[in-house]
Amino acid sequence: MLHLVRIVSEDFGAIGGAALVYTYSAIFLVSFLGIPTINKLPKKYILIGGALFVSYELCLSLSLGFSNSREQSTQVLIVNYLWPAFTVLGAIISKQNKANLMLLVPGCLLAFIGICFVVSDNITTLFNGVVANVSSNPIAFVLAFFGAIIWAVYCNVTKSLSGGQNAVTLFFIFTALTLWSKWYLLNAGFTYNFSFKSVFILLLAGGGMALGYGLWNKAIISGNMIILAAISYFTPVFSGILAAVILNVELTSGFWIGVISVTFGSLLCWQSTRLYNQSNTQVQTVLDNTE
Repeated sequence: MLHLVRIVSEDFGAIGGAALVYTYSAIFLVSFLGIPTINKLPKKYILIGGALFVSYELCLSLSLGFSNSREQSTQVLIVNYLWPAFTVLGAIISKQNKANLMLLVPGCLLAFIGICFVVSDNITTLFNGVVANVSSNPIAFVLAFFGAIIWAVYCNVTKSLSGGQNAVTLFFIFTALTLWSKWYLLNAGFTYNFSFKSVFILLLAGGGMALGYGLWNKAIISGNMIILAAISYFTPVFSGILAAVILNVELTSGFWIGVISVTFGSLLCWQSTRLYNQSNTQVQTVLDNTE
């Protein structure tokens, strides 16, 4: 889906393309789910959840649109995939979960090192490669990094704020309106590359985004966020494969090492919470048997 968004940004511009994608996604969701009744939604959910959702979507779509090349957009996307590790950290900081530090610390380090490999493109010149790539287009990488943090916060607070209600349709409308406002104020314009292929890809990207976020929002409202984050840890691998196919880019060995490192680092973060909970359960069982 996100690789298709990159192609849409090439056809219609970074801001204009993103605005079109989110507009179609909003129309798609309204058609199937209807417009949610605002009076039935908790005000904190609308304000805080809406602000976080819109901020993240702006960071994500614009980071892809502002990437200098398709290769760089794949790097930016992997930076964004730090969000599962940040989600686990957020759950621990907010005391929703506790973790085994012996696994949590190396997990975070592995995820960070993996990002360095992805961004550098060259294992032998890792540090210089990271600095060169980020300095060539800092706004794209900064947006992706802060987007990962924002999305982790959104995932952790949505369940408690939503009251079981799903406002994803409303959030997509907010995002589309924000992007159109930005497009108008900056006089961004379109590249006007309207063709059957460009419109078809726009529909695929918008429809896929609507379905993906609609299902994900439902999942985090009614599911366990730590388990959901664990399921998402292999997303960078699939993303890399699809990048090679959809964007027709050649990915380096450093990229794949980075993807594997991010995935295993995130899995260690998740495992740290599981081991902590298992050890506590065992201790409690021993105490109960003793009594």
